[in-house]
Amino acid sequence: MTKFGPLSRAVALAGLLAAAGTAPALAAPADVALLKSYIGDWRGRGVLIGANTETVVCRMSLTQGNQDKVNYSGRCSLAGTQLSVAGTMAYVEANRRFEAAMSSNATFTGVAVGQKRGGGLVFNLRERDKDEEGKDLNITAQISLQGDSIQVVFEVVYVESGDSLRAEVPFSR
Repeated sequence: MTKFGPLSRAVALAGLLAAAGTAPALAAPADVALLKSYIGDWRGRGVLIGANTETVVCRMSLTQGNQDKVNYSGRCSLAGTQLSVAGTMAYVEANRRFEAAMSSNATFTGVAVGQKRGGGLVFNLRERDKDEEGKDLNITAQISLQGDSIQVVFEVVYVESGDSLRAEVPFSR
């Protein structure tokens, strides 16, 4: 069994926050308006399941950026560890899709790709990274923006051992 240290938990929290700031797949005015409807302050409380189960408490703020962009910043607390992330969500014309780019204080960076589904948005993040010991990690997240809530499911899997961390955090205003 792999022990999940502070950096592993920080990577998991970074993924949660990165994933939580997300967007749609067509740049129609209604889709941009849908993205902007999530501007505001969000709070989330959920669980991180790995070798132990721990409570995760998060805050996130989405603000108006330049043009049709939405900026976000957030912070999560878990077992005395603080993680902060910041980024921008926008429709990227060159790629013909919505993207959410982020950076964190846990050395994790990534880009999530989003699609409009029904009346909401679903975003997926898939990255490969290494932990503090150089072990390969697969990082995935799915974020659902539906109505007046955001649901984040995030998982980190150690490639060699199959050990994992899974977090589920619902956000509300």
